[in-house]
Amino acid sequence: MKRRLAREIVVQSLYQIEMNGVTGDEAVNIVMEEARQDNEMGTDVAELASIDAFTRELVKGVQDNQDIIDQSLVAYLTGWQVDRLSRVDRQILRLAVYELKFCQDVPPKVVINEAIEVAKHFGLDENGKFVNGVLGRMLREREEEQSKESN
Repeated sequence: MKRRLAREIVVQSLYQIEMNGVTGDEAVNIVMEEARQDNEMGTDVAELASIDAFTRELVKGVQDNQDIIDQSLVAYLTGWQVDRLSRVDRQILRLAVYELKFCQDVPPKVVINEAIEVAKHFGLDENGKFVNGVLGRMLREREEEQSKESN
C-alpha cells in the first residue's frame, strides 16, 4: 500500500511538472504537503521518509528518461500519440514504462497491476482498461523477444 501511495504521488507530481513547469523536487514537495494536509499518509515519520525517497527516485527517473519512455510508448499506442493522451493517463503510462524498463526489482505484472489501480483511482475503470491494454501489449512483445533470444 505504501508503494501504491508513492506511485499516486509520483503521477500527481509528474502532472504538476507538466502543468506548472515546476521542478521535480518542487512538484513532489507540493503534492506531499497536500497529502499530509489531507492526512493520506498518516503520521509515522519513518514511513513518510521512505515514501518520500521512493517518490523522488521515481519522479527523477521518469524525468531523466522521458524521451526514451515516450519513444517506447509510441510503439504501443495504436492509433494514439503520446501528446494526445489525457495528462493523467500519460503520466501513469510514463511511470509504468519507466518501472518496466529501468527498475528490475519490481516484477512486470506488479508494475502493470499498480498502473491499472492508479488509473482507476484517478479516473474510471475504462482508464484502467486502456492502461492495461497498452502495458499488456508491451509486456507480451517483450516476453516474445526474450523467448526468441533464449532459443
